[in-house]
Amino acid sequence: MHILDFRSDTVTRPTPEMRAAMAAAEVGDDVLERDPTLERLEDRVAGLLGTEAALWTPTGCMANLIALSLHLERGDRFLAPAQAHVLGSELGTGAWFAQGMPEPLAWEGGPGRPSPEQVLRIAGTPGPYYTLRSALLCLENTHNFAGGTCTGVSEHRALVEAARSRQLRVHLDGARLWHAAVSTGGTLADLAWGVDTVSVCLSKGLGAPMGSLLCGSREAVAEGRRLRKMLGGGVRQGGIMAAAGLVALDHMPRLAEDHEKARRLAEGLRGQGLPAPVPETNIVLVPLPRPAEAAARLEGVGVRVLPVGKALRFITHRDLGPSDIDSALERIGPLTMELSA
Repeated sequence: MHILDFRSDTVTRPTPEMRAAMAAAEVGDDVLERDPTLERLEDRVAGLLGTEAALWTPTGCMANLIALSLHLERGDRFLAPAQAHVLGSELGTGAWFAQGMPEPLAWEGGPGRPSPEQVLRIAGTPGPYYTLRSALLCLENTHNFAGGTCTGVSEHRALVEAARSRQLRVHLDGARLWHAAVSTGGTLADLAWGVDTVSVCLSKGLGAPMGSLLCGSREAVAEGRRLRKMLGGGVRQGGIMAAAGLVALDHMPRLAEDHEKARRLAEGLRGQGLPAPVPETNIVLVPLPRPAEAAARLEGVGVRVLPVGKALRFITHRDLGPSDIDSALERIGPLTMELSA
């Protein structure tokens, strides 16, 4: 049976073009000097995001941790939307290594995002020395566990302006910012306007085998390089991975195809009686009574998904074609009554 893997858009395999670029990559030791291909990738991504510089990291978790460590002092509070990746999916490193106090924000501004008024209210104003100090607003676009929801350019700007008015720094976890740009029509630079740092991921949707980038000022990236080393991220011939990343960036315009697959999947699931919302990007969250049991049942018919909270998460990606969406719906159809019970 052909397995249809909807668990994540990180399960994609490198394309032949990526493998050829990796084999031919010009490389160097990025600890002793700059790897030339890695430097090309960093410069290209910094240009796309409208920042002065960028730093390659092997993972998005490391990029986010470096950012939080740059912006927080011991005991500082950082604000982030409820269920943000930095709160629940990075094993507490924001508290352990960056030494910050996390503060989840309810989604008063819409699924996956706070409102500017909420940021103003919760950040408050500086108090006496013995009061908790808010130092950072951490945003996420798209918001994974809200179902791949997007923050548009005007909403993003309002949130950043609210944070600035309270003297907060701003980090944007933009692991799937590519998807937000394609969905909203905003440029990557506009969606990262005003932030101190922004992380983006090359393996989510774009198909690279690994790699994220942390973008910001030259000073922030220089200090981030030191923190990467502290975290064990001394990169040797990183150009092999960077070459795949450069090819992956060319795939960005085709992310709209993944969004369309997600819409077709959600429409088909609704037609079968399952409560699938209309997705904004490539993530479909389907609330069910027993998602873990439902995921196991779908595994039995060759459809792989992840239980996320009280829902099943389907993520479409470049390795799933339109016919795979049809095949998944055919396999799920006979089980819908059982999944909903």
